[in-house]
Amino acid sequence: MSDDKGSQPVRKSERLQHELLVAYRTVDGFITDWAVNISRGGIFINTRNPLAVGSIVRLIVSLPDAAFPFDLTGRVIRAHPPDTDSDQVPGMGLEFVDIDEDKKSRLARFVDRLRAELPDAMPPPKK
Repeated sequence: MSDDKGSQPVRKSERLQHELLVAYRTVDGFITDWAVNISRGGIFINTRNPLAVGSIVRLIVSLPDAAFPFDLTGRVIRAHPPDTDSDQVPGMGLEFVDIDEDKKSRLARFVDRLRAELPDAMPPPKK
């Protein structure tokens, strides 16, 4: 799905600004980066080497309330390479895919708790 201008996918879930440690495998090896926002439907990873749009990524995510990290699968739906002429944060937006009910529930609880705890967690402005 895309917005009026057809330039970006329309978000299905409100995203919250929060840093989380994530790890994932690429052709170059195992990478650890910081996710800078999260929603029930996806995550944005701050990286100077984003994967190509459409790439499938196995993630290991460490939620603060979880005793152990858990794995998720995501598909890259946006990629922003580092660009000195742009004000966009370099990285990649991933949409979660094939999430089982337990992981979906854990993720939803975390996002809901985070939304309640963050004083500046407000819905994005309407266009």
